[in-house]
Amino acid sequence: MLIVVTLALLLPPAALFAVLMQRQHVYDTNLQRVQQVFPEEWDRPAKVVGAAQNWLVVGADKRPGESGFQRSDSLMIAHIPADRKRIFLIGIPRDSYVSIPGHGRDKINAAYAYGGPRLLIQTVERLAKVRIDHFAALDFDGFIDMSKALGGVDVYVARQVYDPANKITWPQGNVHLEGERALLFVRQRYGLPGGDFDRIKRQQAFLRAMAQKVVSKGILTNPLALDKFLQALTRSLAVDSGVDMKTLRGLALELRDVRGDDLRSTTYPVAGTDTVKGASIVRLDAKAGAKLTEALRTDTLERYFADNGGLNESTFVR
Repeated sequence: MLIVVTLALLLPPAALFAVLMQRQHVYDTNLQRVQQVFPEEWDRPAKVVGAAQNWLVVGADKRPGESGFQRSDSLMIAHIPADRKRIFLIGIPRDSYVSIPGHGRDKINAAYAYGGPRLLIQTVERLAKVRIDHFAALDFDGFIDMSKALGGVDVYVARQVYDPANKITWPQGNVHLEGERALLFVRQRYGLPGGDFDRIKRQQAFLRAMAQKVVSKGILTNPLALDKFLQALTRSLAVDSGVDMKTLRGLALELRDVRGDDLRSTTYPVAGTDTVKGASIVRLDAKAGAKLTEALRTDTLERYFADNGGLNESTFVR
């Protein structure tokens, strides 16, 4: 799944201002707001140092409330540093075996099904000991519309891969992704050498390619195309009650110099895979995870990656 909300944050302010001033009410109406998504204050980590923000973004088949809560198909933390020079994407494998408050140990994506955004945020905050400032959920039908609004994007596939679930072969080389085809690509899990880990990398690479196209291929200078994209985006999103188009516009102004190449992506450290009661799970690496989340908590991810590496490859995927 993709953190598509970041695309709205990446739009340069001149184009945003022109379109949003005219259409802000429409976009605000499209956004679905979910009430009371955050745990009780006494049960939460301290705020991130300075003006940094953490967004928890999930992907599922429907927005919250449309058919209850499903298990989240993908899960990422988007960290926006105080200096607004980068956006860091931290993918959390959906099969990560963690403690879910009130439900014992289970896969982290089950938290969304058990208790919606509130329980998922509580689970992530306890895992990472990092406060989540905002929540966004994207439904996949909307993702299809967004990719169509952009005319698709191209990614480079390092080697040919077959998807046995959907009977699709992705050839080596540049692959054009749009609509249903794009969705199948970013949701593929079986047939990838690294399974869900490779799927996270695919999602992050696709997001980077989409963001790059938004800012460099004429979308911003075409009010109709930009409106079509923002319509698709806002119709697909459910956010916490503290988010509106004014919030996103303000972040866009702060992030006016950020481009697709400024997205830095990684996967939460893992210790390996295992099986519990016949189900495949991912065991997280507590020691390495603590180092990453300390950098997240203190807004020092740039230095952390310089010292430790761990960024996902951005030029090609499997």
